[in-house]
Amino acid sequence: MKATRSLHRRTAVAAALAASALFLAGCGDDGNGSATTSPSPTTSVSVPAGEHNQADVDFAQGMIPHHRQAVMMADMAETRASSSDVKALAEKIKKAQEPEIATMSAWLRAWGEEVPQGTDGMDGMDHSDASSMPGMMSDQQMDDMRGASGTAFDTMFLTQMIKHHEGAVDMAETEKKEGAYGPAKDLADDIITVQKAEITHMREMLGAN
Repeated sequence: MKATRSLHRRTAVAAALAASALFLAGCGDDGNGSATTSPSPTTSVSVPAGEHNQADVDFAQGMIPHHRQAVMMADMAETRASSSDVKALAEKIKKAQEPEIATMSAWLRAWGEEVPQGTDGMDGMDHSDASSMPGMMSDQQMDDMRGASGTAFDTMFLTQMIKHHEGAVDMAETEKKEGAYGPAKDLADDIITVQKAEITHMREMLGAN
């Protein structure tokens, strides 16, 4: 069983690397610090075999827009943050979450499920449902962040990203408890480990300001 989960994890990573190039080709900056994401075309990315359930679908469909919003926040830091540490953290978040978006998108296509599309991943979704996802920022909060710069932006970014990460951890813990798809549960475990560590780091950064 342990060897099988290890194989799932290695295969999932390979799928992420193959899919991420296609995802990144559709991503850019709209000039306002917002990531623009073109709908991903159907690809032939290999998806690890395994049974999945509705919890796995919900996890992927929820985490994709959640991650996309984090990437949008990280994009803003490139031009608005004053702290080099904040900029470095934002870049780290982008590098981690963009391939995960590509991986989850490949899963959903393979399962015949809808992949969230649009610049915020919420086209076709009720925004009240999206804003109710744990840690998701409202449109007003995103606008406030776009209007900030310097140390004010740094504080806002760290404060909001902590809440955002806490929400992602909650979603990942639900997947670990209720999901059935091995690679999705492995990804959830990785999200919990990485984002909890980043939460601790961001709290330390806020305390140093």
